[in-house]
Amino acid sequence: MPRTTFSTTMLLVAIFSLPLLLAGCKDQDADGKNPGGRAGSGTAAPKLAYPVTATVDQQDNYHGTVVADPYRWLEDVNSPETAAWVKAQNEVTFGYLESIPARESLQERLTALWDYPRYQLPFREGERIFFRKNDGLQNQAVLYVQDGDEAEPRVLLDPNALAEDGTVALGSVSVSDNGKLLAWSTSVSGSDWRTWRVRDVDTGQDLDDLIEWSKFSGAAWAPDNQGFYYSRYDKPTAGDTFEEANFYQKLYYHRVGTAQDQDVLVYERSDQKEWGFGSSVSEDGRFLIIQVWHGTAEENGLFYQDLADPDAKVVELLADFDASYEFLGNDGNVFYLQTNLNAPRSKVIAIDTTSPARANWRTLVPETEDTLRGATMLNDQFVLTYLHDAHSKVRVHAPDGSFVNEIALPGLGTAAGFSGRRNHTETYYVFTSFLNPSDIYRYDFKQQQSQVFRRPEIDFDFAAYTTKQVFYPSADGTRIPMFIVLRKDLQPDGRNPTILSGYGGFNIPLTPRFSTGLLPWLELGGIFAQANLRGGGEYGEEWHRAGMLANKQNVFADFIAAAEYLIAEGYTSTPKLAIYGASNGGLLVGACVNQRPDLFGAAIPAVGVMDMLRFHLFTIGWAWVSDYGSSEDPEMFPHLYAYSPYHNLRHDVAYPAVMVTTADHDDRVVPGHSFKYAARLQAVQAGDTPVLIRIQTKSGHGGGKPTKMIIEEFADRYAFLCEVLEVQEPWKTA
Repeated sequence: MPRTTFSTTMLLVAIFSLPLLLAGCKDQDADGKNPGGRAGSGTAAPKLAYPVTATVDQQDNYHGTVVADPYRWLEDVNSPETAAWVKAQNEVTFGYLESIPARESLQERLTALWDYPRYQLPFREGERIFFRKNDGLQNQAVLYVQDGDEAEPRVLLDPNALAEDGTVALGSVSVSDNGKLLAWSTSVSGSDWRTWRVRDVDTGQDLDDLIEWSKFSGAAWAPDNQGFYYSRYDKPTAGDTFEEANFYQKLYYHRVGTAQDQDVLVYERSDQKEWGFGSSVSEDGRFLIIQVWHGTAEENGLFYQDLADPDAKVVELLADFDASYEFLGNDGNVFYLQTNLNAPRSKVIAIDTTSPARANWRTLVPETEDTLRGATMLNDQFVLTYLHDAHSKVRVHAPDGSFVNEIALPGLGTAAGFSGRRNHTETYYVFTSFLNPSDIYRYDFKQQQSQVFRRPEIDFDFAAYTTKQVFYPSADGTRIPMFIVLRKDLQPDGRNPTILSGYGGFNIPLTPRFSTGLLPWLELGGIFAQANLRGGGEYGEEWHRAGMLANKQNVFADFIAAAEYLIAEGYTSTPKLAIYGASNGGLLVGACVNQRPDLFGAAIPAVGVMDMLRFHLFTIGWAWVSDYGSSEDPEMFPHLYAYSPYHNLRHDVAYPAVMVTTADHDDRVVPGHSFKYAARLQAVQAGDTPVLIRIQTKSGHGGGKPTKMIIEEFADRYAFLCEVLEVQEPWKTA
């Protein structure tokens, strides 16, 4: 595979695993009718005394429609007034949570379950093997190196030593081809900003190199092992580090041992402020590959530079941004690519760069009924990872595209990994599912066999539980898949507490994946359901487009239909049904709570995009316009305004119990989204169920979060649901 730690897929994931109403606010449904109260809300907890949230007379004119924004001041996360509001809200929220009897025992059970060794996929560079491992309750996983197959692993980098509270996380790493040097990045308090350093693998000591203001970038080593390529932005304005919009990314070359101000500018486009650059180097060392992204659309450019010629210019091989193009490898001037051009579920093609006209392109592996989600070159073959009804299948094809074999997987789940170099005859992959805790396998291409390399051991009775996949009709009849995880002996009597989760955006599929945090919920007798909504990547680009832009309402309809199915089939009932989603999934939860407040007993929107009229003004929010549209577009404004969670909260409606969650250092979906939404929901809530906002300090959008913090968040989430859904916890406090 190309020497890289960055791809368009990684960008999509990175950019996307959250007073009185003033006159002029949208308080009614699109048809002008107020639906009134909701039925069956679970426990009617005492009404809380929320902090008084000031309002301002802020009104904006969008194409002739005047929209009030009374909580605009909460967008300024650095102001003393916002800081005081955050403190007051957390006092109410944590006071409520601390009063719940189940909270302490939940945290104890989560801690016990989490205390087992966890490995991440190993990878080879030179003669060395690198992997990350967490002993159990370490805040951050430790990077190890092994000097050959039979050698004992040794600690190469322990991020737990970087901050006592674990809030400095190890981000991307990249090892030079000879295995001698490690480029490694850190993030602080969950921020997307990365700081890069260089470590000598032999000695474990860092060199003097320091690179700052990198974001959405890996490090791609040059073939001489003397330096690497990376992307960064200009230093942000003082005071706006976590809010300022990120434009004009630039691609640089850093030579080891030099200062950052001596880095060579490789490529920039001053005429394209929204372009970003991912870099890799072909395995033969000849080409620098530049993947040019623009927002989160499944469309990118692909440029290259011939490193054999010191005077070579960057060649714009694919500059139409008409499809996605992922570089897989090359034979000389022939490039192998994965693309969705005229193939919504993707295919593999070959382009001879000496005669790049489209008429000369060759299709090697055509589109199939399954969705091609990833491809690498190993053992001089293509290893292709597909999704079949949202679970993995892996197939091997010869260089000419002919089918060789399918790699047998242990069951219905998700397989990932299959990285390495083209001449490697073995590789590693991880197989995971809701009830399979991420086994790591070594696959031998010659024997066409997998062997367990690492298997976690957890004190949990997995045999007592099962996973079902069902299909249900959405409002327009579209067939939607959903996974349901539950005890084998649970009866469909409508009384089972259930969490329904979804995402539905950015071509990102939700597949079966293991989470230690799910286990206590199952032990509580809870059901977990994961719906595969339109807008995601389960069935290729057509499925994605069916849930984006003007079609976004399909996503909400799919999710509402999932809830109705769970109730109709007796799995649960409204007083026992909670919905959860993060980021774009937080938007999903907020929109569905507004549209069907009668359907749910509780809701937890996490780090959600809640203001659909202003999201594009902060950090990387502009990149989401390709999926959402923009309020500056008169054609898209009515669609965004119709479902924006913040703007569609209404007076005189009894909403379900809601706990909004966000973090003070979230520089992807800035916390102002959640602040404004929670303040407005508290103001309009007509029912007695609580409306809380849990604001994590020294944390970001979710990446790099220390183990202790993760456990506390799960405990608080489940404690809240135990209280409002009336769930009895089975453990006793020690």
